[in-house]
Amino acid sequence: MSMKNTVGLRLMMFVLCMVSEVVNGEEEIRCIPEEREALLQFKTAIVDEYGMLSSWNTPHCCQWEGIRCSNLTSHILSLDLHGDFLVQYDQRYLSGEIHKSLIELSQLQYLNLSSNSFPDTHIPEFLASLKNLKYLDLSHCYFGGRIPSQFGSLSHLKYLNLAWNSLKGSIPRQLENLSELQHLDLSCNRFDGNILPQLGNLSRLQYLDLRDNLLEGNIAPQFGNLSQLHELYLGGYHPQFYLSNNLKISDGGQWLSNLISLTHLSLESVSNLSISHSWLQAIAKLPKLRELSLVDCSLSDHLILSSKHSKFNFSTSLSVLDLSQNTFTSPMVFQWVSNITSNLVDLDLSLNALEGSTSSDFGIVMNSLRHLDLSFNNLKARDLKSFINICSLHSLSLSSNNLTEDLPSILGNLSSGCVRHSLQELGLLWNHITGTLSDISVFSSLKSLFLERNQLSGRIPQGVKLPSTLERLLISSNFIEGGLPKSFGNACSLLSLDISNNGLSDDLPMIISHLSGCAKYSLQELYLHRNQINGTLPDFSTFISLKILVLSENKLNGEIHKDIQFPPKLEELYMYSNSLKGALTDYHFANMSKLENLDLSDNSLGLAFTQNWVPPFQLLSIDLRSCQLGPTFPMWLQAQNKFFHIDISNATISDIIPEWFWAKLPLQKVMTINISSNSLRGKIPTSMGSLLDLQVLLLRSNNLVEGIPFSLRNCTKLVMLDLSENKLSGSIPDWIGTKQQLQILSLSKNQFFGSLPFTVCCLRKIQLLDLSVNNLSGKIPKCINNLTSMAQTTSSIYLYYVLKIGLYNSERQYYLNAWLTWKGSKQMFMTKGLSLLKNIDLSSNHFSEEIPIEIEKLSGLISLNLSRNNLIGNIPSNIGNLTLLDSLDLSRNRLVGSIPRSLAQIYGLGVLDLSHNHLSGEIPKGTQLQSFNKSSYENNFNLCGPPLEKCIEDGSAQEPNVEVDEDEYSLLNNDFFISMAFGFVFNIPNLRVGTLDSLLSLSNDLIKSNNFVEGVTHKIRHQIEELQRVSGVDSGGLTIDGVPVDS
Repeated sequence: MSMKNTVGLRLMMFVLCMVSEVVNGEEEIRCIPEEREALLQFKTAIVDEYGMLSSWNTPHCCQWEGIRCSNLTSHILSLDLHGDFLVQYDQRYLSGEIHKSLIELSQLQYLNLSSNSFPDTHIPEFLASLKNLKYLDLSHCYFGGRIPSQFGSLSHLKYLNLAWNSLKGSIPRQLENLSELQHLDLSCNRFDGNILPQLGNLSRLQYLDLRDNLLEGNIAPQFGNLSQLHELYLGGYHPQFYLSNNLKISDGGQWLSNLISLTHLSLESVSNLSISHSWLQAIAKLPKLRELSLVDCSLSDHLILSSKHSKFNFSTSLSVLDLSQNTFTSPMVFQWVSNITSNLVDLDLSLNALEGSTSSDFGIVMNSLRHLDLSFNNLKARDLKSFINICSLHSLSLSSNNLTEDLPSILGNLSSGCVRHSLQELGLLWNHITGTLSDISVFSSLKSLFLERNQLSGRIPQGVKLPSTLERLLISSNFIEGGLPKSFGNACSLLSLDISNNGLSDDLPMIISHLSGCAKYSLQELYLHRNQINGTLPDFSTFISLKILVLSENKLNGEIHKDIQFPPKLEELYMYSNSLKGALTDYHFANMSKLENLDLSDNSLGLAFTQNWVPPFQLLSIDLRSCQLGPTFPMWLQAQNKFFHIDISNATISDIIPEWFWAKLPLQKVMTINISSNSLRGKIPTSMGSLLDLQVLLLRSNNLVEGIPFSLRNCTKLVMLDLSENKLSGSIPDWIGTKQQLQILSLSKNQFFGSLPFTVCCLRKIQLLDLSVNNLSGKIPKCINNLTSMAQTTSSIYLYYVLKIGLYNSERQYYLNAWLTWKGSKQMFMTKGLSLLKNIDLSSNHFSEEIPIEIEKLSGLISLNLSRNNLIGNIPSNIGNLTLLDSLDLSRNRLVGSIPRSLAQIYGLGVLDLSHNHLSGEIPKGTQLQSFNKSSYENNFNLCGPPLEKCIEDGSAQEPNVEVDEDEYSLLNNDFFISMAFGFVFNIPNLRVGTLDSLLSLSNDLIKSNNFVEGVTHKIRHQIEELQRVSGVDSGGLTIDGVPVDS
């Protein structure tokens, strides 16, 4: 049993004993008015969504939850308001601000605010004013900043836990003043720099945990002064950045031998343990050591050779040894382990490079071993004989090894020793095991068998027998065919069965009938998704213990029978991506009071609930995409008050979303809303801004009007915002730049107008920016290079966002997806495809002026579309810096000059469109630019070279051929020639007004279209007549094409 928290428990008992005077006669205690007022001020600054402080409204504060007072002085001695932030269900925690009124609790000895939520706030310095504190726990609170140096004045402090925050900087030296400290936990933060040597002066310290930070340098020999230390945890990986500490052990680790009380030692990822092994000699002298972790220390077979004759004082005490993530290759490590300890219970040698077998004596010597992890090595089936006689072994993991034999042979080898009687858990996943499932009943105590991701094939034989003790059978991601044998239904202890991602093809009613023996009373989880299962839904109501049912991505079809029902204890139901038809009614869900997660998406199902039906369940996750819920908005949602996630997209709803729906959302922790692809009317409500936890908002393809509400700026956690394909108007708000977490923003195909706010440049995490097909104007901001995520050549976009609301892997994975115009067509990108795509699409607007050269710095861009605007000037000369571009569309603008030679540096360019501009000169030779079709370059002024016409000597085109489409933005339109004509006639000094034949002759050379010329001449006549009328200018014999203007 782990001793990790025993010191803390003893300290808690100690403090409770000190305040035990509270227990008797608490009802008579009246709290001090000033302290009661201080607590009420504290309460006003706290956000208490779960009612943890609901009892704080009576006169006697000593009776409030979390409060303990002295029955002698009435002073508050203990304030325990720890939350349950990490608990998946029934979370309860506080947030907001810790008010300085707590200073008034001058006699406070115990303060526990752990597992609450104070993100990005600093630990209040005023807590150091609570001079009588003996116990302070602020762990798992998401605090940032530094440890207040004032904490060094808490001279009575015995217990300090600041683990699992985001604290940074160096560990303050003032902590050395805490001379009474017995428990110090600073793990899982962002502390950097050297470990404070003065911590070695805390002579009363019994527990010290500095793991999983960014610390570096030597572990000072002063730590050897901690003779009372029971548990020491150093090194490790930072849990967020996956960076290991760069810690080294000093003095060869000789100081470790002074820690004679040590029972738990972890030196994970300490980098210099492989250089010298004197530290091992020091550890060998520790008589009480029970758990030793040397994970990721680059240890090799050399360690075995150098210490094989050493004597270890902990040979009878050591029970847990973790040597995972090292470089052991020789099976001699087993012999070495058996020499250093005889009472080992747990041995972890995973993630090494072990191969070959050891002596069968290993199993005889290790007669206390219960857990053996050999996963991620190179062991073969023949090597397993070394472990078949460990008669005490409960758990054996051989996952991700080199097991290539058939399953009956492997199980036969294992079952030839006494391990067949003791083994309770066997892990064989991620190997290359062939054959099919065979008789495993010989393992008489087996509870869990893991065979996922192998090469098992064929049908499971009807006669296969399972142990009566078996609780979990996982065979997903193999090639098993057919159905399930009836013997599975006789596994009376079976709790979880996973045969997903195989080739099962029998009808679902038959499969369920074969499970309908005594297993239907025990089975709690059934995973049959990603198979080829046919048929329609049978009745599941007899599976009285089933909590999770996953039937997604099969070939289920047909009408759902009106009389079937689901299991009464079902919590999670997933049937998406099938071909089921018909309607689900009140009756189908009548007994499902525990249902929390429902996904019926991508079927042809309707939900035909009666108008006033109130569901017996409260859903946490609602996925009804492509179900028939409309045309009116589903009223049954009015009774759903707990959901985190809702997807009712493409659900035939053509209604105004009722006010009650928006009004109820702020009361919940809603994280994702997808109501896309309906025919919703009305405007986006201002109440949307109250959804402070909202991460994903998808309202695309509706008929929403007006603008983006100002209140939406409060949704600071937004990761994806898609309002495309609506009728929204107005300007893009300046506050859009405050969305620092935003990665996907799509406002395309609306009626937004005005300039693009410079604040867009503040979206440093944006990876998909689509503002196409609007009426935006002005210039593209030069600060566009501040889109730093676009400048990164590696993707940082999350494939999904984890919603802590259940699902069959204890989490809800919501996959981001986006509709984009890609290579000329509208496509949906999701999961991995989306992760590879960084896109800017500003096409079909009215942007003008030049393309900012700063765009050259967005070297991570995959797609850039600036087409169909009024952009002028040259293509940026170093656009070739965008070496990852797969698609570049600058067509239908007014760009001039030559094609930059750097464009040829983009070797992976798959789509290029520079057409309908005024580009000139020769297309760079000897590059893939010649491989594109002529249409990529057509309708430019004077562009030449393959694949266009050959250039003449001066670098111009032989026969320019420019066609003008009046629907496009082109310099060569009628108004251009009219303006040119008047500039020619009136703006050149001393020019005799004559004919425009030469001008129109030039026009005819450039534009071979009679209709076009007629249109130009008609407009010119009209404009000259108007000028003559207004200004009195005489045409003076002006003719157009030989025809007098005044004729």
